[in-house]
Amino acid sequence: MTTIALDHLAGHEAAALLVGGRLEDLLIDSDRPRPGTIYRAIADRPVKGQGGMFLRTPDGSAFLRQVRGLAPGQAVLVQITGHAEPGKAIPVTARVLFKSRFAIVTPDAPGLNISRAIKDEEERLRLHEIAREAMGEGAMGLILRSACEAAPDEAIAEDIRAMRDLARAVLADADGRSPEKLVEGDGPHALAWRDWPEPGEMVEAAGSFATLGVLDALDALRAPQVRLSGGAVAYIEPTRALVAVDVNTGTDTSPAAGLKANIALARELPRQLRLRGLGGQIVLDLAPMPRKDRRVFEDALRAAFRRDEIETVLAGWTPLGHFELQRKRARVPLTEALP
Repeated sequence: MTTIALDHLAGHEAAALLVGGRLEDLLIDSDRPRPGTIYRAIADRPVKGQGGMFLRTPDGSAFLRQVRGLAPGQAVLVQITGHAEPGKAIPVTARVLFKSRFAIVTPDAPGLNISRAIKDEEERLRLHEIAREAMGEGAMGLILRSACEAAPDEAIAEDIRAMRDLARAVLADADGRSPEKLVEGDGPHALAWRDWPEPGEMVEAAGSFATLGVLDALDALRAPQVRLSGGAVAYIEPTRALVAVDVNTGTDTSPAAGLKANIALARELPRQLRLRGLGGQIVLDLAPMPRKDRRVFEDALRAAFRRDEIETVLAGWTPLGHFELQRKRARVPLTEALP
């Protein structure tokens, strides 16, 4: 059974997703600017050689990549894409999205689109008619998410209209001479409603994290050790430069022990990175295995991350036989959220 628990941790809003009693995802608010926040920012200074621009926002300096035609002093609409490392500028994009449970309004990408996860042709026709009527005239685009499938017509239409009206209001306020926060990013409770599957049980009582075992799971996540299937063990240790993951076979001494341990790590790694809030450069020091088994491991790793919503690039092998990944910093590290 899927359970969503809404509670607070260290004075901050938090949400936990449990499947069959096992913690699968965790969102914790922080004092940092939230991803999804939309600013009217002011261009400050370009970065030569990188094609980027530092911007002024109400929450400090932001950095916008791949800038063209933007001059210092000019206003620009931007949206936070992730959490900045301490001492670094807030990462933002000029491709602003307005996202809710059913609808994503895309001002810069016109057209009506429906999630590919919805296969039934009659359902797609129903959703297209709802979208066309709710969006009305205009150049903005719309994406209907997979949560729309079998949802009530009016609930979908209301969601579309709300995002459409918000987008129009923000775009109308894009010009100005001073930086301003126009939309606050969603907190954990709103994100749980927006992005997680419909739960079999929703628990909103204070103290629910204790009664459902979430606090016990968090205690285990504070330690670097992760026990894997088959007796293998991994150690996940963030450093200033990267996240190091070391895999050991444990008590298994069979010829295939290394491959089995590495596949077990591949299947568990997305969950561990989600719950620990880790991103950036990740280096896997895998258990010894024959070179011919690398493709099997890569296939297992690719399949595991395909089900994970946080953008992760599988960069490949190093000359020393390590495997590297690059992961979006979508969460605050657990060690910082719960010091």
